[in-house]
Amino acid sequence: MENTEDKKHDDEETSYARIEPYTNPAGGWGALLSVARNLKRQEVFKKGAITLLNINQPTGFDCPGCAWPEKKDAHAFNFCENGAKAVAFEATSKRVTPDFFATHTVSWLSEQSDFLLEDSGRLTDPMRYDSATDKYVPISWDDAFALIAKHLHALNHPDQAAFYTSGRASNEAAFLYQLFVRAFGTNNFPDCSNMCHETTSVGLRDSIGLGKGTVTLEDFDIADAIFSFGHNPGTNHPRMLGTLREVSRRGGNIVAINPLKERGLERFQDPQAPVEMMTNGSTPISRYYFQPNVGGDYALMFGMLKHLREWDIQALAAGKKSVFDRSFIEMNTVGFDAMMEEIDRTAWSDIHAHTGLSPEHLESLAKMYLDAKTAIFCWGMGITQHRHGTANVHMLANLMLARGHIGRPGAGLAPIRGHSNVQGDRTMGINERPSPKLLDSLDRVFGIKSPREHGFGVVDTIQAMYEGDVKVFIGLGGNFAVATPDTPYTQEGLRRCDLTVQIATKLNRSHLVCGKEALLLPCLGRTEVDMQQHGPQAVSVEDSMSNVHLSAGRNEPASKNLLSEPDIVARMAAAVLPDSDIKWKWYVESYDRIRDSIEEVFDEFHDFNARVYQPGGFHLEHPAISMYGIRL
Repeated sequence: MENTEDKKHDDEETSYARIEPYTNPAGGWGALLSVARNLKRQEVFKKGAITLLNINQPTGFDCPGCAWPEKKDAHAFNFCENGAKAVAFEATSKRVTPDFFATHTVSWLSEQSDFLLEDSGRLTDPMRYDSATDKYVPISWDDAFALIAKHLHALNHPDQAAFYTSGRASNEAAFLYQLFVRAFGTNNFPDCSNMCHETTSVGLRDSIGLGKGTVTLEDFDIADAIFSFGHNPGTNHPRMLGTLREVSRRGGNIVAINPLKERGLERFQDPQAPVEMMTNGSTPISRYYFQPNVGGDYALMFGMLKHLREWDIQALAAGKKSVFDRSFIEMNTVGFDAMMEEIDRTAWSDIHAHTGLSPEHLESLAKMYLDAKTAIFCWGMGITQHRHGTANVHMLANLMLARGHIGRPGAGLAPIRGHSNVQGDRTMGINERPSPKLLDSLDRVFGIKSPREHGFGVVDTIQAMYEGDVKVFIGLGGNFAVATPDTPYTQEGLRRCDLTVQIATKLNRSHLVCGKEALLLPCLGRTEVDMQQHGPQAVSVEDSMSNVHLSAGRNEPASKNLLSEPDIVARMAAAVLPDSDIKWKWYVESYDRIRDSIEEVFDEFHDFNARVYQPGGFHLEHPAISMYGIRL
């Protein structure tokens, strides 16, 4: 039976995806079998199982799968199916060596599936693309950095280079990266955030002063209601299902708003719940499930506010307490009366035409929000990846502000991030539109003159490469050629570059979309020991709820020829900026030195090393919480 199941799984992975009926809950035995299959496939059944015991542990490494935070009393098996798969693929015994590239041309590899590319194994050596043979050939690290320096020095202006960042880069790597790029002279930072929660970063900054959520994991323990807008925990952040399961089992009201029925938001079988596993039982997640039209989110939230407005008028006329938190609104907000006037001007017929819900269902949804003494709004890219995504986020914030649900225990805004340090990278300054405060701090601490002109984000970078205005592309992780919009146009833009550089652990599609010259530079993974001059190093990451903690690998590196991401960035900077007063390589001897400089640049990182070495690290307090002063 096992061999038959494995063959079926192999066939599914190497053929086109199929959509089939699925009647089981999310998680459960299916998740456990998937973990076992992936460990077996990567030929690390024993090693992988041991590695998983270190994932999301106080002295272990942070899961590369998502940015959901860890509970302070986390148990030994603090991972999900996605995390286990990511770890299995990183801890794999398979290797992509120079011999592999000597055997396969880039053209042949380009015809293979994305799964086959990643399943080939870990990159082991720095490689340079040879267009004459259409193959990657070995190159020394020193020669690779010299080639990068040659191309960057040949540019007419620093803005002819773009520096991409994946959300898995650590705080230390991201900080050195943005420092290097700004010392070089540009703010061209296309970032994976541009493609997911950019509208959250902009919308929340407009509404509450900072583009981050306001809740902690502990708020889920006491919230009356959780409203889940446009995201799928079962696929994108499965460990969240454990939190939602606890909310459901204590009687909390979970309300899903999503055009599609997602099994993870319906019911969940916790692999760590013996009774559920032995009885094949499950826990209901969402008590109510509303399916609006695609793109109908704004109208839905506007309708909720209009119901609150009408109930408020009725309550005040009857001499009852206002539906809105009037004292909170008066002390902490502006524009409330103008918003009410807009609501009054908008006809119900216009709202109902766009929501996709019946009037009765929309009213019941608003009533659930009204009845919740404390509420948390969670959302993902179903809200943000729209032309009107920023307006969606504004309306989410408006609903919460109107009821005073910011800064209150058990209440607040919770954007659910994807990559494990995508929020931390932004905190560290990976932003094509940096604040003057950040640039002033960098100039003060490092004696540089940071460029003040805004740079290119993802879309602008793609267009600039295509039109010949960006000639060098350097990617710190990620899969830019696939993750970005308009794949053919993006790939043609990359091919028109004079140099493309990809820093990665595994082979992916972007590595086969080469500029006129191309480098593929292998780096250490999260699971691996990062040995530097002062001993093994730990990096730090920031999760979706602004908790900063350390991550330290435990496995031996896949190759002796791998460098860490901070080391690659530092050596690249030293080669490109030989006259810089910044001691790039000195920083890598001990990552504590990088954190000391982060502390000098960012006020909120005071006592960085002292705090991050505490079990569980520390929490970055949201300025909105401090301003409202309500959190107990």
